[in-house]
Amino acid sequence: MKSITLFLCLFTYFSASAQESCMTVENIKALDAQWEEKNLNPDPEFFKRVLADDFVWVHNHASMIDTKTSTVKRAEKQAANEGSDTRSRIQSEVKVAITGNTAIVTGFTIVDRGPTPTRYHFMRTYVEVNGTCFLTGNHTMAIPEGE
Repeated sequence: MKSITLFLCLFTYFSASAQESCMTVENIKALDAQWEEKNLNPDPEFFKRVLADDFVWVHNHASMIDTKTSTVKRAEKQAANEGSDTRSRIQSEVKVAITGNTAIVTGFTIVDRGPTPTRYHFMRTYVEVNGTCFLTGNHTMAIPEGE
């Protein structure tokens, strides 16, 4: 009888754990805020852990396209030089839309690298795989001053 009770307790615990999802608005917003913070204060291990293997980042007018490898390498270089040249990154108007195991995050980020800050619109795509959320795509577009 004790072994059946133990089995049922373990089954219930693991079933509940398996049902937990990273795909909630709160979790995705927190993960996206970490993305911004780790771009300000480079942490290569964060990028290795969070970026999908086929991650793609399309920058302003496709002026540059990054992969997981290039993003991690840039973070490693910046970390070795004790940081990036970015003074601040401030998000606003962040919205999350979730469909199934996919979240689309949109909003604005003001990036200050001097001499004046630049406002970007972004759209990022997160996908949940086996209970873990990965960033698979990022598109950023600078907004001209006055718009």
